[in-house]
Amino acid sequence: MSAKQILLAVAEEPFGKVLAEQLELHNEFAIIPVISGDAAIQQIKSDYFDLILLDINPGKFNGSEVCKSMRKSHVKCPIIMLVPADNNLNYQSVIEFGANDCVEKPFKLETLLTCIRSHIRKHERSKNAEFNVGPYLFRPSTRQLFQIENKNYVRLTDKETSILIYLFRARNKAVSRDVLLSKVWGYNAHVTTHTLETHIYRLRQKIETNPTSAEILITEPGGYRLVS
Repeated sequence: MSAKQILLAVAEEPFGKVLAEQLELHNEFAIIPVISGDAAIQQIKSDYFDLILLDINPGKFNGSEVCKSMRKSHVKCPIIMLVPADNNLNYQSVIEFGANDCVEKPFKLETLLTCIRSHIRKHERSKNAEFNVGPYLFRPSTRQLFQIENKNYVRLTDKETSILIYLFRARNKAVSRDVLLSKVWGYNAHVTTHTLETHIYRLRQKIETNPTSAEILITEPGGYRLVS
């Protein structure tokens, strides 16, 4: 599975660089570092993030205002705030700003990693989850794809939604037909690969500009891959 993308917005560039390097050593995260609130706001407008780490550094980085601004811009992914231990901020305070959690500085890397992994897992299974899939914003809870450019909605069936969810979580890796069948339909003896292929065909009719030459839902040897 490919790396989860994290926006790291901190006030001090050396701190941000060291933290980004430590997180990327685990080969499960891709870190995009910025050192200003304006840069963070611009970044979320142009890219998708699985999670955001926001620094609070009084006088240098007003993370609380950045957090509020992100939520007003309909950012749905988890936000974890990094707060100084000697600050008056607590868990309830950061929740009021719109964050999901906070970690006190200085912290142990393993503590932060546990927090990050927990919130990413929780978000991916929540009704508020939104994912970028090609030119669409995918909202599993409503079984819809929202086409950002022309503001059209594409309605999906339960099975189509489940197929997209599983392929998205594979992060640009091919998933075999047998795995998709077992994950989406369970161990049902009456379901065959023809059933899956029929659903894939119908899904392409809905989401591809040219369904006969797919660019989003790609056929791979033995399975399928979602280009997200």
